[in-house]
Amino acid sequence: MAIRIEKKIVDYKVGKDESQEQQQRVPAANEAQPVATPQDNIVQLHEKLERPEMLIGSTYKVKTPLSEHALYVTINDIILNAGTENELRRPFEIFINSKNMDHFQWIVALTRIISAVFRKGGDVTFLVEELRSVFDPRGGYFKKGGKYMPSLVGEIGDAIECHMRMIGLLKDEGLDEHQRKLVEEKRAQYEAAATTAETEDPGDFPAGSQLCIKCNTKAAVQMDGCLTCLNCGESKCG
Repeated sequence: MAIRIEKKIVDYKVGKDESQEQQQRVPAANEAQPVATPQDNIVQLHEKLERPEMLIGSTYKVKTPLSEHALYVTINDIILNAGTENELRRPFEIFINSKNMDHFQWIVALTRIISAVFRKGGDVTFLVEELRSVFDPRGGYFKKGGKYMPSLVGEIGDAIECHMRMIGLLKDEGLDEHQRKLVEEKRAQYEAAATTAETEDPGDFPAGSQLCIKCNTKAAVQMDGCLTCLNCGESKCG
């Protein structure tokens, strides 16, 4: 049927048949409907995730020769997908406390930045190497066990690494069975040939050990004309 237009045309659009609109609105009977999978319910760590009322955490004591008072590093973790096969424990925030107020400003700034990186999600293990790469212009120091710390910030990174290994975020590669056996044999040979003081802690490495360039531990000794590390097995002779 013809329609007479008596007014001025100011706009137009392409119309559709009513049957076509109904077909678009109502899906076909044989069309497969999307099915929710268990993977859709997995909660990932991101910066908009709300903080629970209670978090599980650990506190690490950091005592350095650079300060009279110790630092206490507390790392709190959030449990994602609790009670399921996808349960994960991830660091959520960090606090550093000490009686020494000399470093208060940069410590507060550091904790806020690290906590923000934790909440961002993704791979946060890079923080360990970044912090341990900070060197004190006055020089570093050796902590108990002979491990070299380049700075106070580096030891904070070491505490974070220890925590990440505890919760399984970092895997402890360690030495394989052959390397462990070789290190034990080398250490036994050296201790048999050297005379040690009775007061020396048997867990410490021999006095006069040099710094190993691989594991940063003061455990490298001269054996058979070759510098050998009694901690990781690194040897100049290959």
